[in-house]
Amino acid sequence: MIFFILLSAAIEKVSKLTAEAFSGFYEEYMPKVFKYICYRISNKHLAEDLTAAVFEKALVKFDTYNAKKAAITTWVFAIARNTLIDHYRAADHEKTTELDEALDLPQESKTPEQAVIDEEQWTMLQKCMLKLAPNEREIISLKFSSQMTNRQIAGMLGLSDSNVGVILYRAIRRLRDDFQGWQYE
Repeated sequence: MIFFILLSAAIEKVSKLTAEAFSGFYEEYMPKVFKYICYRISNKHLAEDLTAAVFEKALVKFDTYNAKKAAITTWVFAIARNTLIDHYRAADHEKTTELDEALDLPQESKTPEQAVIDEEQWTMLQKCMLKLAPNEREIISLKFSSQMTNRQIAGMLGLSDSNVGVILYRAIRRLRDDFQGWQYE
């Protein structure tokens, strides 16, 4: 609700053409940004508020976006990442973040047994993710929640493409080993 109030106030500041372009941009990137933030924040309502803040900032600066400097995906996820950093600074949290609880996205009907198994697996994945370094968690969140390419992640984090690939490979291997070890206990 707050987002729509802020959005309507901000739209008055931009031209109608920009508002139409932003609308398409919002429809495409909002679910990806929300999912990325949910990977980093443990509170769904706070994730919604932070997603709204990301798109408010994007709307205000939408006219200044320069495609020659960065892809629009990189631009919006840089805003999302900086919004998260600002949130943690303001909330006086540690710089490391935890993996979020499962998203409340509509899913197919599951049996109660499957729901319990899925919840248990998700909890274990969260525990395994906490064993990773903060930069590994960041890269995994960007790669899988936001479906960004290694090149986009590298540009956003100031790393080389190959470095992102190596970090991602090693982190996934550790996650897989930890997760499989848990399954056989």
